[in-house]
Amino acid sequence: MHKTEHRDMGQPAANPPTDQTPEFLTGRLLIAMPGIGDPRFERAVIFLVDHTPDHAFGLAVNRPVEGLSVPDLFERLGIDGADPAGGTVLLGGPVQRERGFVLHTDDYNSEGSTLPVADGIAMTTTREVLEAMADEARRPRQAVLALGYAGWDAGQLERELQDNVWLTCDADEALLFGDDHEHKWSSALAKLGVSAERLSAHAGRA
Repeated sequence: MHKTEHRDMGQPAANPPTDQTPEFLTGRLLIAMPGIGDPRFERAVIFLVDHTPDHAFGLAVNRPVEGLSVPDLFERLGIDGADPAGGTVLLGGPVQRERGFVLHTDDYNSEGSTLPVADGIAMTTTREVLEAMADEARRPRQAVLALGYAGWDAGQLERELQDNVWLTCDADEALLFGDDHEHKWSSALAKLGVSAERLSAHAGRA
């Protein structure tokens, strides 16, 4: 059984490649195949924030942290303001779970700390974006807060893709920012014309 290893690859690159070939999947979604062999990624949908020849870095967008909401977290951090955008805290991955990453629409930008990812989507990791989320005048139109990330070393994700550990599809705002986390995996598969029930049944017989 294939076991996915995810190790700390440090900070994501500040400037992801702009001349990406199909092999580099920055801005796309990974969809875990049934029987992935790692319970941390069972039915995971992961948005690739950065994918280069040296590493890959992504955030799971369908794994809510039980018992923790964004208002709860903001209260702990002493951030006051209106009800923040993005009410659910997600588990972005198993690496550095104490670190927060905000994935958001690019109508918010903090110069020097916001990383453009894909058309209309960016990521910021500073406290300033959290304060903006709590401010109706400055908040991004859509945002989600994730703790931790998934990381791959050079060539590792490519091998997993060759081994059919993941499928890939285009990202959209419903999958990135929607709150129907229970059905995001099947919705992502549906974008590829794949039935989640048939895929799971086929994997069960394999």
